[in-house]
Amino acid sequence: MDKHSILIGLHESPGLGWKRISDIVTNRTDWEHALQFSPGDWMECGLEAELALKMAGHFKASWIQERMELMERKGVVPVTVFDDAYPILMKETGRPPWVLYTVGNQRLLADLSIAMIGTRMPTAYGRKVGIILTEALCSRGVTIVSGLARGIDGVCHEAALQAGGATIAVLGTAVDEIYPREHASLYRRIVEQGLIVSEYPIGTKGHPGMFPQRNRIIAGMTRGTVVVEADMRSGSLITADQALEEGRDVFAVPGPVTSPKSRGTLGLLKQGAKIVTEPSDILEEYEHLLSVASPSVTQEPPRNELTIDERRIYHMLEQGNSTFEELMNESGWDFGLLHSVLLSLIMKKAVVQLPGSVYKII
Repeated sequence: MDKHSILIGLHESPGLGWKRISDIVTNRTDWEHALQFSPGDWMECGLEAELALKMAGHFKASWIQERMELMERKGVVPVTVFDDAYPILMKETGRPPWVLYTVGNQRLLADLSIAMIGTRMPTAYGRKVGIILTEALCSRGVTIVSGLARGIDGVCHEAALQAGGATIAVLGTAVDEIYPREHASLYRRIVEQGLIVSEYPIGTKGHPGMFPQRNRIIAGMTRGTVVVEADMRSGSLITADQALEEGRDVFAVPGPVTSPKSRGTLGLLKQGAKIVTEPSDILEEYEHLLSVASPSVTQEPPRNELTIDERRIYHMLEQGNSTFEELMNESGWDFGLLHSVLLSLIMKKAVVQLPGSVYKII
């Protein structure tokens, strides 16, 4: 089996959390041959004797295949950190999930996305602002990311769907468990029109600690996080903190100083979050990306839309100018594929070639 399948097998194995998988993948150069590991090999990976014995007994190709077939039957597509489809921004975080389980339009993982989050008990003001901002962002081709929770999350997912835009719901449960139950219909519509994402394997029993972990994915896979309305104990502030830790943009909507639902956002503004009083306060930060993400708005011809491969190279160049050799090493692609993608980007006026085979985004 390839490393994609082996990593999924490790991720599906009971008793192996993020840290243990990190130790195995980082410290064992032969981890891709884990199907042949003895109990002793697993103990060398840092597992206790009892767990090592269990791993040696169940970690077989047939077992991994059974898990893959279960996912296929449920319409779940796993994306590992080694796959091209994995969000580039998520890879850059301090603790990227080893596997993301997806249901729906996986292509959205490559799009420009903004997190829209807030309190589970919003005021009429918060709901209205969430809808206005979401509709404006969607009109510019931005994908809306949130957590499918009650309140602002649900409002923004709904607004994105109503606007004909794209939305990603990052769950604090496995993808086969809908929470809260009243969002079952919204969940199904997102599957049809957007994307569901979770880091938890099918069948994982939910518990409250899973939701804060979910928040790091919302913050990590997006360019910026907008907190629409939140009180001082809102979980949205955890997401905002994680966005700041990863060097992402944090925006906050001001509200009445007398409203408890505004204390969290007002606190963020005091800490330096960018104030949002209209959609342009967010959009102006990403104009250089919007021309690529939403050609219909910038009046560029449809041919200027980027493919998944083109977006991958474009996002790499966002980190700075790179030579052809550097791009080839980072992408892992062969000469022919990279050359054709760069040529296409140049023709679409998204990238320019400088002397010395150096490439930069326009």
